[in-house]
Amino acid sequence: MNSINEKEKKLNSALDKLKNLDLSNPDLQNNIKNLSSQKTQLEIEKIQLEDKYKLLLDEHESLSKKLEDIQNKEKLEQKKQAEFSEKIDELNQETDTLLEEIDKWQM
Repeated sequence: MNSINEKEKKLNSALDKLKNLDLSNPDLQNNIKNLSSQKTQLEIEKIQLEDKYKLLLDEHESLSKKLEDIQNKEKLEQKKQAEFSEKIDELNQETDTLLEEIDKWQM
């Protein structure tokens, strides 16, 4: 972006200098036309680059939100797995307790 701005400044500066020159010289008039068309082309390129930049910013924001959602889902899944493991441990303990009770009753 900076190079485009620098080119635009240089072209504007050159155009200002050319305006102060004697315009009766046909070569100078051709140079002015060339510089003007180059300036127009650079302005078009600048607009295109700005549009692409905006699209990239939007895409970045969208991807950041998706990544955050995925990370939140992963945390939730890990929490659910931890709770599930705790419940399995509790059931195992209860099973062990019940088996001990059964053993006591069988003796």
